[in-house]
Order: sequence, then structure tokens, then C-alpha cells
Amino acid sequence: MQKILVLTDIHLRARGKTIIGLDPVTRFRAALDQAVRDHPDAVAVILMGDLTHSGHAEEYDLLAGIIATCPVPVIPMLGNHDARAPFCATFRDAPKTAQGHIQHILDLPDHRIITLDTLDDASDPHHSGVLCADRLAWLDAALSGAEGRMPLVFAHHPPCNIGLPGMDAIKLRNGDDLLDRLAPAGAHLFCGHVHRTISGQSRGVPFAILKSPCHQAPLDLDSADSTLSTAEPGAYGLLLLAAG
Repeated sequence: MQKILVLTDIHLRARGKTIIGLDPVTRFRAALDQAVRDHPDAVAVILMGDLTHSGHAEEYDLLAGIIATCPVPVIPMLGNHDARAPFCATFRDAPKTAQGHIQHILDLPDHRIITLDTLDDASDPHHSGVLCADRLAWLDAALSGAEGRMPLVFAHHPPCNIGLPGMDAIKLRNGDDLLDRLAPAGAHLFCGHVHRTISGQSRGVPFAILKSPCHQAPLDLDSADSTLSTAEPGAYGLLLLAAG
């Protein structure tokens, strides 16, 4: 059985700056350290977007310093709080498509890990995500080349409504384009963005949404405010992968 560690919505800020009184640097270090300490045999750590809170160069430099000593390979992704140019300036070796999107494939014996870039540099509504034609074409090739491996697909933005109005308003805008590709491929989808543990299926695609190591979204089924946050305990994700 192989292991993948997942941390999403890290929201790193410059040293000393907090989010609802929580220090995202301290919270990320604690989650990453425990994840790697408890599971040193993991084959990868996936950072599933919103690596920083403001997309500033100093925040990416801080992240790079923290993960530099991680003994498990790290795969970074982009979310709506990230900024492509500062990220690329710090993480020059991050896998990119020909069009410059941060997307990656990791093949394991029975699974194909596919990480997507849902950041929309000019999103409307603000903080929503998109998979443009280039990114979808890349995904088509990644799915068709899986050679019998089960696709495990990671996208920061969920492609469907999950019941929190504020977050549903800023989901992946063309979510059906993603789901309609994943269903026939037998893929499992993992998302972040919402800061709460949620699982289900949409259009035949099973999905899991994971908590942040920092702040969480309250279980508010009425508010249209996507910024609501609560200081519940943080978390990381652990995927246990076996044949079938």
C-alpha cells in the first residue's frame, strides 16, 4: 500500500501576520512535520493550492524555505489566493505545461496522480476558478495515457455545489467540463478551497474535499459570505493506495 500526503489551503503569510488570530506558518509547520514524522514512507506530499494568502514573493520564499528540508518529494499546486508570476519566480523547477500552467503527472504502479491548475488570473466572480481549453486538452492526454492506472485527480476548486452558498458562488466555473471527463475514466477527485472535510459524488465522480491546516469554514448553509472562518483544529490528508 502506498501513501500520499495532502495539505491544502495553507495561506502562508509573512512572519508575524495572522489569520483570525492563527499563525499559518506555525500551523503549516506543525501539520507537515507530523505528517512526515508519522508517514515517512509516503511517496509524495501534494500542496493543493492557496499556498499563500496574498501571492507575495516573500510568502513563496517562506514556503520554499520550509519545504526545502522535507524528506518526501513535494508537488505544489495553485489556488485562487496564489499568483502565477511570483510562484514561478520562486519555484523555477515546478512542472509546467507548454502554456505555463502548473500541472503535473506522477505515475505509481496502480494509480496516476494528476494535479491541475484552476487559478484564473482574471476571475469573475473573484476567487472562482477555471480550466481553459489548453488545460483541459492536457488533462485529456493525461487521462488517455494512464495505461490502466486509476486516475487520482487534484483540483483546488470543487467543480460542483457542496451546500455552502459562499463557496458555491466561487467554485470551478466550468465544473461540468471536468466531471464529464473524469466519470468515464473512473477517476477519483480531490479538492481544497472550502476549508472543510466534505465527500460525495457528482455526475458519477466520487470526490473528497479536505480541511486546511490553518482556519476552517463554518458549517453555515445560509450565508453568502465566503470569508467566514473558524479556529477549528487543522488537518492534513492521508491517501492509502492499493491495487483496485
